[in-house]
Amino acid sequence: MHSTSSKHRTPRAARTAAALLAGTLALALTGCGGDDGKKDSGGSSGATEGGSSLQLPKLDGQTLEVAAVWTGPEQENFTKVLNEFEKRTGAKVDFVPTGNNTSTFLGTKIQGGQPPDVAFLPQVGVLHQFAQKGWLKPLGAQAKAQLDKNFSKGWRDLGAYQGKQYGIYAKAANKSLVWYNTAAFEAAGITDPPKTWKDFLSTAQTLSDAGTPAVSVGGADGWTLTDWFENVYLSQAGPEKYDQLAQHKIKWTDPSVKQALTTLAELWGKDELLAGGRKGALGTEFPKSVTQTFSGDTPAGMVFEGDFVAANINADTKAKMGTDAKVFPFPAVGADSPVVSGGDVAVALKGGEGAQALLTFLGSTDAAEIWTAQGGVISPNKEMDQSKYKDQVARDIAKALIDAGDDFRFDMSDQAPAAFGGTQGIGEWKDLQDFLKNPSDVAGAQRKLEADAAKAYQNG
Repeated sequence: MHSTSSKHRTPRAARTAAALLAGTLALALTGCGGDDGKKDSGGSSGATEGGSSLQLPKLDGQTLEVAAVWTGPEQENFTKVLNEFEKRTGAKVDFVPTGNNTSTFLGTKIQGGQPPDVAFLPQVGVLHQFAQKGWLKPLGAQAKAQLDKNFSKGWRDLGAYQGKQYGIYAKAANKSLVWYNTAAFEAAGITDPPKTWKDFLSTAQTLSDAGTPAVSVGGADGWTLTDWFENVYLSQAGPEKYDQLAQHKIKWTDPSVKQALTTLAELWGKDELLAGGRKGALGTEFPKSVTQTFSGDTPAGMVFEGDFVAANINADTKAKMGTDAKVFPFPAVGADSPVVSGGDVAVALKGGEGAQALLTFLGSTDAAEIWTAQGGVISPNKEMDQSKYKDQVARDIAKALIDAGDDFRFDMSDQAPAAFGGTQGIGEWKDLQDFLKNPSDVAGAQRKLEADAAKAYQNG
């Protein structure tokens, strides 16, 4: 269960992508002047202006169902895309939130004979499992044409299984970012964002000493903790080890895992550096981890997570991107800062013209430009008009991802069988929550992780 795109990554490529990310973020946050190279290209890039060359069938009277994990602002942003599809085709599209246990929710629907037409899968491992079971419909010719035209080989490979193309990664995430409250930094006398893990811990201590909760952690959602681990592990152990662990070719009892968990414990083991301490972190869901960094009487100084944090900042706080809220690359634990990506792959669970038409639209530049204009969304669609992004911060994060080509590492837990890497309350999510609760027990955490991984990979 691994990303085929990981084959193309080398340590040098990793360093290049990390340096590119750092450079573009620095450029964005120092405030580039001028018009940012924006040009109104009109024509086919004007998704709602009737000039698009994209051909979609008339689906009057049809009702489609699309399922994804998103709620709140993320769901509202995606609804804008569905509204445009409805306008162009005459179809009605109902959105169904899956909850965090996407594979379980969809599996139950499929086995009950009532699958949605289209679903977004947040894990590569789930795509592989569903394809093995014969639950997915291959992309039709028009959808595949959009995919081939607009996406690099790495992203195409991630949506394929055993030579068949099943999915389109219409939404990606750069998951190697730390967002910070500029007022908190200024009050603590911090002038430069940290570049190394040692500097990061020092910055957190400085914030704490100044009376600011240093780091907001959304530990109630286990997936955020897997992202913490993956960034530390990739930077410290390197890309080859990362690939081996992602494929379970080395065990979670490996010394490299011990080193990464020990490093995480340098932060997680200090209650004073976590907003609300370990107990508070374990009771904080992801959206709250963002809002308590950029709102309230005593906001936290920093919150780690992907570019999608911007959606919550924009919707749930009064903070302004690029002024009140800024971002820096995940600090280098080893020689280089990590570049970890995630994404949601759109697949058809039903045959028929409607599902394929929606996949065709989702693979187009039209859909990408509508979606990204809402903020908090990054697209790996390399042909879209980058000026459509809501702000310069998002534009430069997206540019770094596109310019990296196939030189990225995909989220490790998303490559694993869902029973290990993608299910609330069990597997890696639960094991890392237990480790956050007791960061001194590195060996115990490793044993639990390995036992759960061995079982899931054998069954998956």
